[in-house]
Amino acid sequence: MKFPEYRPRRLRKNEIFRRMIRETHLGPEDLILPLFVCPGKSVRKPILSMPGNFQLSIDQLIEEVKEAKSLGIPGVILFGIPEKKDEVGSQGYAEDGIVQRAIRSVKEKVDGILVMTDVCLCEYTSHGHCGVVKDGDVVNDDTLELLARQALSHAKAGADMVAPSDMMDGRVGAIRDALDGNGFQDTPIMAYAAKYASSFYGPFREAAESPPQFGDRKSYQMDPANGDEALREVRLDLEEGADMVMVKPALPYLDIIYRVKQAFNIPVAAYNVSGEFALVKAAAQQGWVDGELVMMEVLTSIKRAGADVILTYFAKDAARRLGG
Repeated sequence: MKFPEYRPRRLRKNEIFRRMIRETHLGPEDLILPLFVCPGKSVRKPILSMPGNFQLSIDQLIEEVKEAKSLGIPGVILFGIPEKKDEVGSQGYAEDGIVQRAIRSVKEKVDGILVMTDVCLCEYTSHGHCGVVKDGDVVNDDTLELLARQALSHAKAGADMVAPSDMMDGRVGAIRDALDGNGFQDTPIMAYAAKYASSFYGPFREAAESPPQFGDRKSYQMDPANGDEALREVRLDLEEGADMVMVKPALPYLDIIYRVKQAFNIPVAAYNVSGEFALVKAAAQQGWVDGELVMMEVLTSIKRAGADVILTYFAKDAARRLGG
């Protein structure tokens, strides 16, 4: 039997060769760590469905941010659990809200790490939806003003980047106008541009105490069956002033990450969400998979698909393995 002159296995038999020709490179600098901040002091409440993650009071959050920085992780994104909730999520845009206080504290006590913030009302509303509700419907245009107020309050507190995750039409433009009109022209927006109505969000909703109290979010988050629509959503967000766009979740939508990167060639983030994280952790606890190897394969696949930035609850574990 005659073999071809080129044998791919020649460059697989030696680990040094494999490293030399590796196409996709993953490092701690590619990762963003999501953190949940709550009222109180010395609070470190485990999130049962997300082992190794916690609801953190601000003093504990500071320690977590310091650890992330020490591992070479360049940024964190903050989600807030407020002291009280109401119909319009007013604690989300209050100057003394939990996230606003956390931003100021992190910026005061930890240098050299980016503080990003989730801009959405679901964590702060009594009904758990991402916008203003009237007659059982989430009202788009009335929500925009509140999202803009929330983003502006984060910027005033010192946030390095705001990330609207609500999926209301026009929210990027409303936020851009509010930031620019108040002297925050240099604060970038990372838009959750293609956020799907996914079944992978369950553990996050436990962590953020934000499940919808009626109905679901299918009227504003995307249908998992749609791909072309994601490109339209991305285009709209870029036209409104987004500096970076996100695809969420990551693993079931690797094709969308790839298509967005190929179509627009702009910075793309991907959110390796709570359910994806929990599935790996649960299987590892049962001894069904090697959790660390699966973690690295998952993150590498997201980077290979075209993500420049990966938001992931694996950030610290992955950074340790990568030598951050």
